[in-house]
Amino acid sequence: MFGVVFPNRSFPLDISTFTQIDATHWLLDMNHFVGESYDSIRDICIFLLKNFTLPPDKALALYIQSPGSPFLFCGAVTLSRPSAVLSLPWPDPGSGNVPQLTAPDAPSISAKIGVSVEDLATLSSLDVAAERKIERLALKVGENLFNFMQSFCGVDGSKLIVPTDILDRWFKKFQERAKRDPEYLKGFAL
Repeated sequence: MFGVVFPNRSFPLDISTFTQIDATHWLLDMNHFVGESYDSIRDICIFLLKNFTLPPDKALALYIQSPGSPFLFCGAVTLSRPSAVLSLPWPDPGSGNVPQLTAPDAPSISAKIGVSVEDLATLSSLDVAAERKIERLALKVGENLFNFMQSFCGVDGSKLIVPTDILDRWFKKFQERAKRDPEYLKGFAL
């Protein structure tokens, strides 16, 4: 049905590596794979196998769970998007107040990766990390514009006064800097 690869960390792992919970849910215990250093695994490639047919209105969703935290949605694959490299933003252990079902002196519950067949319409995005990167990029560009405008502002009572051509000046400076320094725009995407 599906497989995963941890880039630079593993060979392809097929569905047999996962524990099947029911017909549409699978779990990979990260303790068996990497032990307690699960949070060093930052990316995963998930892919549908060639002979598997997923209904067009379904997706194979991927979730992660740190010990004591709830599952966090990371992204999904579909027939029209049969593979994806997804970021794994592991939450801090215990950050979700999920009750521990073990004795206090027992080893901590392990981190897990969950895979689930879900309705495509119920998923907010196919790649959550990409959306976050776009959001961070937009905020950094907006911050750059604000800082530029603030350096030309005057104050009139409770109002900030800026020159009428300030957006044109900022945009021209922004474009020129991007042309001169290809690394400039990369700094906004971090």
